[in-house]
Amino acid sequence: MHFLLIYELSADYLERRAAFRDRHLTVAWASAERGELLLGGALEEPVDRAMLLFEADSPAVPEAFARADPYVAEGLVTRWEVRKWNTVVGEGAAHPVRPA
Repeated sequence: MHFLLIYELSADYLERRAAFRDRHLTVAWASAERGELLLGGALEEPVDRAMLLFEADSPAVPEAFARADPYVAEGLVTRWEVRKWNTVVGEGAAHPVRPA
């Protein structure tokens, strides 16, 4: 199953992130190495949200990631939510659906 972890970022995210980026990236790359986090990054113009794509059996995995993320703990993330994403197209789709 795929899950999106959606972050809403603070207005001063870009100014403050450098102080916490290495710690955040350590948590993120460890999750990627375990095969949980597939992709992650901030949206641009405006930089107000970030999306992280997880492959997991339950939403508990991305929820645990958010709780351990220094960006969340330090207030760079003002709100977060986990949503199941029913992927249907693409090589890695969880539930591939092809045309008839």
